Amino acid sequence: MFLGAYHFDGHADDLLPAYHRLLEGLPPGAVQLQLCVGTARGLTLFDTCPSRAEFEAFSGGDALRAALAAAGLPQPRVEQVGDVQHSVVGAMR
Repeated sequence: MFLGAYHFDGHADDLLPAYHRLLEGLPPGAVQLQLCVGTARGLTLFDTCPSRAEFEAFSGGDALRAALAAAGLPQPRVEQVGDVQHSVVGAMR
């Protein structure tokens, strides 16, 4: 599994509804591991793909650009973070 980051500039409170619209447009089961983090610059979305090659194809593809535009999100700065070696996910409090 490969982890990437999408950095959206703006105010997190303004970007969050668009992020939720993006999620609503995804097919069931499309997201395996994703974190949406409010930052001083906006939102950072940490998202996984099955491999680096799939991340590169997806993150630079027309389908993602169209989905972001339809949801009202600006085009992000994309960062390749690396291969996931281990993950632990518990319930959020």
